[in-house]
Amino acid sequence: MNLLVALDALLAEGSVTGAARRLGLSSSAMSRTLTRLRAATGDPLLVRAGRGLVPTPHARDLRDKVRHLTHEARAVLSPPAAALDIAALEQTFTLRAGEGFLARFLPVLVKAIREAAPNVRLCFTPKPSKDARPLREGAVDLDIGVAGESGPELRSRFLFRDRVIGAVRPGHPLLTGPITPESYAACGHVVASRRGAQSGPVDQALAALGLSRKIVAIVPGFPDAMRLARQSDLVALVPSSCLIRTAEEPARPDDLLGFALPVETPDVVVSLMWHPRLDADPAQRWLRDTVQAACLDHMRGAGTRMHVA
Repeated sequence: MNLLVALDALLAEGSVTGAARRLGLSSSAMSRTLTRLRAATGDPLLVRAGRGLVPTPHARDLRDKVRHLTHEARAVLSPPAAALDIAALEQTFTLRAGEGFLARFLPVLVKAIREAAPNVRLCFTPKPSKDARPLREGAVDLDIGVAGESGPELRSRFLFRDRVIGAVRPGHPLLTGPITPESYAACGHVVASRRGAQSGPVDQALAALGLSRKIVAIVPGFPDAMRLARQSDLVALVPSSCLIRTAEEPARPDDLLGFALPVETPDVVVSLMWHPRLDADPAQRWLRDTVQAACLDHMRGAGTRMHVA
């Protein structure tokens, strides 16, 4: 068991010094433990690369398994948790979500959490990619977004189904007549992509009709695309949830108008994702339930401003 804990720390830190610091050991003691681990596994595990260490292929294969085993062992050896008192809970939860989701749901989530657990702190981190490592290493408690290329061991729960729509400023020339694939493609477009991608499902659907969009700008997130669309004749492509407004939110003169795309595109399924080691934790279960309920209540109690073409 001690070797497993040490191996977990070494693979997580990628450093003898970092692993020693994590476990409260000296660097020389951790170096001797690494020697024992190499003998036990028959593999170097960590090898020198410049001034640092990198894992061998076998070590990469072991990383998730070792992390799971150590967490399971700690759970078995821990006393049973007392009943959770949400009102008295003092904890920081780290959530990862895209800018578009936060622009719409951030106030809703903070309000729901604060009303139930005033001593809980929410830490929201950016989502530059779908890398599962932050969930595996415990840096993130809950990931919100589209499941897909993340780790196969991650748990997920359906949050809501969204659809991609077009969004333009009031008075946009596109709204003066029927929105056809031809009139839509003829406009200038702004694309939101963290990785700078220039095409997606809508472009594939247009290509099947012999059409293509003119991409004028590529921005990191949906809020940036919407800001540009408000101040120009560019057409933004956004999830419909980005245009939701509740009855309590007053209309603005520069509110974007949404319209159904003139081509078929797949729905977007937004999910909650977490590492399986957090399955049984009462506070984590409460967090997932509360986030899901707050988002669904907000979706049910709001309407999307759609232009009827």
